[in-house]
Amino acid sequence: MEGRRLHLVSLGCPKNRVDSECLLGRLLEEGWTVTADPGEADVIVVHTCAFIRPAVEESLETILELARWRAHGPCRRLVVAGCLPQRYGADLARELPEVDLFVGVAEVARIPTLLDAEDPGRVHVGRPADAFPGATPRAGRWAAHAAYLKIAEGCHRRCSYCIIPRLRGPLHSRPLAALLNEARSLADDGVRELTLVAQDTTAWGRDLPEGAHLADLLGTLARVDGLTWIRLLYANPLGVDDRLLEALAAGLPVLPYVDVPVQHASPRVLGAMGRGIDPARQEQVLDRLKACVPGITVRSTVMVGFPGETDEDVEALLAFVQRRRFDHLGVFRFFPEEGTPAERLPGRVPVRVARQREDAVVAAQARIARDTHRARIGCTVEVLVDGPSREHPFLWEGRLPGQAPEVDGRVVLTDAPPDLRAGQFRQVRVMRANGVDLVASLAGGPE
Repeated sequence: MEGRRLHLVSLGCPKNRVDSECLLGRLLEEGWTVTADPGEADVIVVHTCAFIRPAVEESLETILELARWRAHGPCRRLVVAGCLPQRYGADLARELPEVDLFVGVAEVARIPTLLDAEDPGRVHVGRPADAFPGATPRAGRWAAHAAYLKIAEGCHRRCSYCIIPRLRGPLHSRPLAALLNEARSLADDGVRELTLVAQDTTAWGRDLPEGAHLADLLGTLARVDGLTWIRLLYANPLGVDDRLLEALAAGLPVLPYVDVPVQHASPRVLGAMGRGIDPARQEQVLDRLKACVPGITVRSTVMVGFPGETDEDVEALLAFVQRRRFDHLGVFRFFPEEGTPAERLPGRVPVRVARQREDAVVAAQARIARDTHRARIGCTVEVLVDGPSREHPFLWEGRLPGQAPEVDGRVVLTDAPPDLRAGQFRQVRVMRANGVDLVASLAGGPE
């Protein structure tokens, strides 16, 4: 099509972002240019998330906001891609006449071809088994020195509340050779921190002909020249075994960091969730991580308000959180997602009660985080400099090895010498804590 200025909005998780970066890289290769202003774009693409109800609502709000440029600007095609059309398909097309193309997760890679077609049709939603795999070149990374590497697509587990297998299909691991090539390309492009993501990273390799293990992948990536930090997210506790523990304890560039979503601490609630694990086994996994990986940072997530959850269940969860003292913890309320087994479970928890429970767990974790941060005041630590702060003029930001991008807080730097650059590793002295963030000085002296 004539007019090849594109505005892309990527919503949702890092896995979605990887797909957006791959799409953007392909479009740039084919002569498209990117504009940050939707009012200048010939094509607007909204790469959506539909994992839970708030994500669906955010996606719809974004589409409707950008649709005004389709009606009153130069935009000639408004494209909605990813999980939202995958989930709702033709029903979504009937509700949003202002959208020109609906493209499911398996068809995202076809967007460049569809945009060049004179009459591409309107709804393109295939089976999610062959979802966009990730490829190089990639464009539009959140930072030049850091990137996500999506190692697998889909999930073979069947948690009762989760719609991911329906949206993304069963587990499809990317071959080791492809991941190695992509990691090398990213390192050659200046990436120093690589964060591995998938619906369940510990499942990587189980479906490959050679029966590979995540430890094999970590060991291979650790030998890529230029990578200084390699980080692991979304590790199901059932997949944390001796080989993975050894890989996490091997030392840099593999960081002693892992994200292990536990979801709850009540055996009854875990059973209804279909997690396939009981609290005792979860405790064993967490104990092994602490014992086998010196200095490990453990992040987790929990869910409150699941159908049938009682006050006693929440008390057990609070006691678990206070006992485990996670370095980082995400807390989410249950949403009855259409088409999941949990949607039909009795004992729905009122929204007001679920919010109160969420607040209680968040407050407990905030006290833990405050104590953890206080212990760091006065210490000299290494940070990876991310760049100038988007919120504080004249200040810069960085992260500790125990802070994953976008989710674990940051280190705000009070001074920025002329030689400071994004992507550098610098020693800083922690001066104080500010919520989930730390404030530090590169000079190491008093403020």
